[in-house]
Amino acid sequence: MTNIIAMGIGNTLCTDEGLGVKAIYQLMEQNWHESIELIDGACDGLKLLEFIERADKLLIIDAINADEEPGTIVQIEDDEVPLYTGIRLSTHQGTLQELLGLAKFRGMYPEKLILLGVQPGSLEWGTELSDPIAQSMPEILQRAEAILREWEKEI
Repeated sequence: MTNIIAMGIGNTLCTDEGLGVKAIYQLMEQNWHESIELIDGACDGLKLLEFIERADKLLIIDAINADEEPGTIVQIEDDEVPLYTGIRLSTHQGTLQELLGLAKFRGMYPEKLILLGVQPGSLEWGTELSDPIAQSMPEILQRAEAILREWEKEI
């Protein structure tokens, strides 16, 4: 059976950095096929490698630094996602790219990878998303659900 994992990552105490975690909890409110696993990845760093390596199809929702206007939705797929540390998309202390690079090096990289997120406007202390990011949340949820429902059909 295909292992499908959707993971929201981020720090909910740093305003827009909490986007991924907030989105994944909203997605958890829906009914999904038993082989679709939704994970609150928080800022768990190396602990997330287990999920990355177990996934055949992996959707990661996160605040993404793409040097765009705050609230701009960013979707990067497969080989477009930079690995290792040369380019920093995620705003976490341990980079997502390093984990993806390690999974690839170990030969346990997902066959399909989508990184979905929004250019953050604020990374200050606070638990609420900034207005541009909050306004982008419905589209992020819609896109994430569409991706997962498409993958669900392939099970």
